Amino acid sequence: MREYVVGRLAQMLLVVGLMSVIVFAIIRLIPGDPAVVLLGPEGASPEAVRALRQDLGLDQPLAVQYVRWLERVLRGDFGKSFMSKMPVSFLLKKSLPATLHLAAAALLIALVISIPTGILAAVRPRSWIDNLCTSFALAGVALPGFWLGIMLVLIFAVGLGWFPTSGYVPLDEDAAASARSVVLPALALGVSLAAALSRFLRTGMLDVLGQDYVRTARAKGLKERRVVFRHAVRNGLLSVVTVLGLQIGQLIGGSIVIEQVFNWPGIGRLILSAIQFRDYSIVQAVVLIVATGYVVINFVVDLLYVVLDPRIRYARGMA
Repeated sequence: MREYVVGRLAQMLLVVGLMSVIVFAIIRLIPGDPAVVLLGPEGASPEAVRALRQDLGLDQPLAVQYVRWLERVLRGDFGKSFMSKMPVSFLLKKSLPATLHLAAAALLIALVISIPTGILAAVRPRSWIDNLCTSFALAGVALPGFWLGIMLVLIFAVGLGWFPTSGYVPLDEDAAASARSVVLPALALGVSLAAALSRFLRTGMLDVLGQDYVRTARAKGLKERRVVFRHAVRNGLLSVVTVLGLQIGQLIGGSIVIEQVFNWPGIGRLILSAIQFRDYSIVQAVVLIVATGYVVINFVVDLLYVVLDPRIRYARGMA
């Protein structure tokens, strides 16, 4: 197990390193010169553009720019924003908590919805309950998040007035107001995740309920509730954990659109603004942080397999 962990950590470092190269290179393929965008059409004379590029360090070869950027990143310094001249670390510190709050609330909603519906659909296959849960799963996957967000605002915010139409209240300022502000965007973001998790949990439990050890447990006279929750749910969660590890990373990506709909001051709005103004430092930092979080989450998922199923053992050379 120790050798496996060390090997996976080495793979993680390699992946993050490759991602840093890809992010650094791709952002510079976006049409438009940051110096020209910052100066505007009236002030973008060749001399002014040349001076600004030199001030921003964009006149150096790409290899030199990358090495200098990587050296700063390893020290925890993501540089300064081209537009605001503020440290990127400060901007991330302001925006990242809002996105993490939204993602955590969406994940909680997804689990609260998907686990009961997945279990009910599995223990009552081909019943009206199964058909209802399956229909919900199909609808949740098919509905675009931005459309669902707009509908939620029109119904529950504009129509009924139960929730605010937009905005974010930090949890440490007012817990009740914070909860009200996060419900609609979290629901819009979490429904599609709940639908996917519900389908995988149903499929995983149906496979488990047909296994010999489940039939043996029933033959011993164990109560059906104990058979379902002690044997079927725990083993059926393996496929759910796999999907969850992949989907958590997509929560951050999906939050970009939802943040625009609900005027949520997270990293989604931050990176969209940065792309618009060719603010390389912000884009590089956000994408690198999200990619690193995605790799770490998948590593944690691999370790959770051992907890859920003690039969799984990792050895040298296993991926």
